[in-house]
Amino acid sequence: MQLLMAPARGEAARPVRVAAWDLVFYLGCFAFALGTALASEFYGYRIWGNFAVAGYGLAAAYSAWLTISARRGMQTNGKFSSRWIGIGAVVVLAMCAPLLMLVIRRLTGTDWLITPFSWAAQPEVWVIERSADLLLRHGTPYVDIAALGRAPEVNDYTPYGPVMTVFGLPRALFGGSPVLNALTDARWMFALAAVLCAYASWRLLNRPRIPVFAAQLAIACPLTALTWAVAGPDLAIVGLLVLTFALAAADRPGWSGFVLALVISAKLIVAPAAAVLAVFVYRRARGGNPWAATGRFAAALAAATIALHLPVYLANPAAFTEHVIRFPLGMGAVRSPAASPLPGHLIAQAGPAGTAISLVLVGVAAVAMLIWLARRPPATGSAALTRTAVGLGALILLTPATRYGYLVYPLVLLGAALTFRASGPTARPPRNGRADATSS
Repeated sequence: MQLLMAPARGEAARPVRVAAWDLVFYLGCFAFALGTALASEFYGYRIWGNFAVAGYGLAAAYSAWLTISARRGMQTNGKFSSRWIGIGAVVVLAMCAPLLMLVIRRLTGTDWLITPFSWAAQPEVWVIERSADLLLRHGTPYVDIAALGRAPEVNDYTPYGPVMTVFGLPRALFGGSPVLNALTDARWMFALAAVLCAYASWRLLNRPRIPVFAAQLAIACPLTALTWAVAGPDLAIVGLLVLTFALAAADRPGWSGFVLALVISAKLIVAPAAAVLAVFVYRRARGGNPWAATGRFAAALAAATIALHLPVYLANPAAFTEHVIRFPLGMGAVRSPAASPLPGHLIAQAGPAGTAISLVLVGVAAVAMLIWLARRPPATGSAALTRTAVGLGALILLTPATRYGYLVYPLVLLGAALTFRASGPTARPPRNGRADATSS
């Protein structure tokens, strides 16, 4: 009798545990938002924090109500018992509302000032919009640092690949009046790209049920919500990156390589994903010829990357090298301001020896990732995304110059991995008929 009752008790306790987890998650997010609202030096961050306090506070209060109801065994109305209500509160109050206010506030004109306490958009927004204007006028999105006639400053740099310029084209082409400037703010373009990529990936996976925990990691996490409101390019890039894995999982290696070329040609930080995707495409190939599938992936990746970079490089090789390669590596005429207190940066603070140690640790992490890929090649999209999240997370944590905001990449990728897993098995059955023990 006791054995029969134990599973029932476990099932009864599950709603309590789930609601309690939601409560802890949203309370942690609430604390982050409150600290940001009170202490951040950036105007946009503080505005986001004030809105986000309301969004996370409402989600936490709702989760507390669900927890109490579950503990008391109360039956809640189906319309008001969904955990997605908390996600909705975050999307409306911590993402859309602050973005709208900051877009309007930006019309008062605070771009290009060295005054973080007045920025309604982070510098990457203005820089990307400027890059589009430069591309249309001069054939290159990069400022010629050597021709400035003055000492360069950090805002002169565009540390992105040429594809990132696309998000600034609407402003460059149609901006000019307050209404058009508001409608063509690059943040709308970043948000639209992220949403469309997420939707396309979901369709490619045959519309799986999205776990709430996956949405909490990928959408409701403060790093995602904050990035959505004040900047946004990283969300567009990680959205495209998820799409590359969805295309590979849907047996479209050529398209996967092409989209990955777009991603790498926008931001080089995601280049390590190419190794994971190549192994995944080889492992997954259903046509019986994994080398052919991997070849299509590699050919599309290489051809598109060259086609996207070469014209811009030839327009001004020195400017391209300075902006895209030297500046992100800390070797430019101006040092990158990326200096969040993550392990790699803290180690590098010890001087040249510390920088060397940090770079060695990055190398060790890269070798460890390659060994992991070789010994346990991913056979599902979920496994491939998990490996990419771990690899990018290690790179972000250990590199000497970094920002904590980049951690949005592994968080979104882990959330996507949970959704890929919910879509069901996607690996090709092993030829020997045995279960694959390496795909998790």
